[in-house]
Amino acid sequence: MKETIVIKIGTGVLTRENGTLDGASLVRLVTAVAELKARGHSCVMVSSGAVGAGVSALSLGAYPDDVETRQAAAAIGQARLMQRYQTLFEQFDLDVAQLLLTGSDLKDHRERVSATMNRLLLEGNIVPIVNENDSVAIEELRVGDNDMLSARVAELLGAKTLILLTTVDGLLDQNDALIERVHDLDELGGVIRSESGKFSIGGMASKLEAVRCATEWGIEVLIANGRNPEQLLDLIEGKGKATRFKV
Repeated sequence: MKETIVIKIGTGVLTRENGTLDGASLVRLVTAVAELKARGHSCVMVSSGAVGAGVSALSLGAYPDDVETRQAAAAIGQARLMQRYQTLFEQFDLDVAQLLLTGSDLKDHRERVSATMNRLLLEGNIVPIVNENDSVAIEELRVGDNDMLSARVAELLGAKTLILLTTVDGLLDQNDALIERVHDLDELGGVIRSESGKFSIGGMASKLEAVRCATEWGIEVLIANGRNPEQLLDLIEGKGKATRFKV
């Protein structure tokens, strides 16, 4: 088994504008991850989309502001999301495992979480899918967002690479040109653009906070377009279209 890759998938990648799950996008994503598995890579997915997948069941027009509704949407959407993942991965003879974590799990129970995840990865035919436990987590227990959660999971597992899949090709400069490599985050200046949508939380700023932590932990980070997951294998091999943050 090759070194572990953590792949974070943003809500905008997984859902349509009305908040419902985008079946075609899920199919392409699962196919690409299954290809990585077939090539011997050890993959962990940190998947957003639970709240976004649940808002339609509550007849909401946007991401809920109040905690109770947000957690109710997460409870509904998480079940929908995992059912889709299981059905799709089964087509490639792969199973999924769900891990819902809080900040306290990663702080106070690191060894237990690590042992469980590594045991799943040893099987070879299982894709662990991680999300924050949004349906019950209170502010004091939250990791922050799934960008930071994915960085902390990557650090916990000693991952080589963290890929943040979003709805843009990576960091863009003021002329909308892709910034392919970043060696110093402090030199970015005003190039940060927000791409968060009405059914998601994080934008580019939250991703860069996660990038800073991950690179300090010795993890290479890529920001790439999750609407083009077919390039995942290329990204792992140093090709493809993305912003790469070198350690």
